[in-house]
Amino acid sequence: MHKPGHDQSSHRVRMEWGPTGAAAVAADVTVVIDVLSFTTTVGIAVERGVAVLPFGWKDDRARAYAAARDAVLAVGRFEALGLAADEPRRVSLSPAAMTTVAGVERIVLPSPNGSTISYALAGTGARVVAASLRNASAVAEHLALLLRDGASCAVIPAGERWRDGTLRPAVEDLWGAGAVIAGLVDLGVAGFSAEARMAEHAFRAVRTHLASELAACAGGVELAAAGYGDDVEVAGQLDVSRAVPVLSGEAFVRA
Repeated sequence: MHKPGHDQSSHRVRMEWGPTGAAAVAADVTVVIDVLSFTTTVGIAVERGVAVLPFGWKDDRARAYAAARDAVLAVGRFEALGLAADEPRRVSLSPAAMTTVAGVERIVLPSPNGSTISYALAGTGARVVAASLRNASAVAEHLALLLRDGASCAVIPAGERWRDGTLRPAVEDLWGAGAVIAGLVDLGVAGFSAEARMAEHAFRAVRTHLASELAACAGGVELAAAGYGDDVEVAGQLDVSRAVPVLSGEAFVRA
C-alpha cells in the first residue's frame, strides 16, 4: 500500500499539524488540540454535561446543521456580548463563558481549526479525543490504556490561520500536544516519533511558568487585547479537569 509522505507510521505515538497533518499521520486514535479555544471549550462543556457537535463552517450550513439536530448554534465571542445573560444562544467559543452555561444539552461549535479537524475526522473510523492543557493528564491516562492494547495514536495541534488561509503553527497548541505526550512518557508509554518528542520537550520547558507563557504568546496577547483575557486564564489552567471528551457519532461526549 502506498503511504503518504511524513506519515510517521513506524511510531506508536505521532504528532503533526493541522488538517493535512491529521490525514498524513492517521492512527487508531487521534487527539485534537486547539487550546485557544475550541478543545478547551469542548472540555468544559462535556464536564458540564453538554454534548458538542463540531462543524467546519460558520454560516447558513451551520444553522441548518444545528436546527436538524435540535442543538444550539454557538455564536462568536463578540456576537455573544450583544445577547442577554439568560439568552440560551449566549453559548460561544469562549471557554470562560462556557463555565457559566446552563440549561443547554447540545451545541454546535464551529471553528476554522480544531472544530474543522474534528468534523473531518468524524467519518474516518478513528477514535477522536479533544485535549487541552486543562485535561492533558486525564487524556494521557485514557490514551495509555488504548496504546497498551496495541492502538496507535496521532496527536494533532490544530494551529491557527494566516489571513491567506495557510496554517500558522500556534505555540499554545504545541504546548497542549506536549502536555499530553509528556503524560504518556511519564506513564511509561514508548514508541514516540521525533515530532512527538519535540512537543514533549517544548511543554516541559514552560511547564513551571505555563500561565505566563500562554498570556505572552501571540494568541494570548490577541485575545487579551480583544477583552478576553479570562479565556486565556481559563485555558492555561493545567490538569484541573478529569473530563475526556470523545467523539461519539457526531458529538463530543464525556468518555
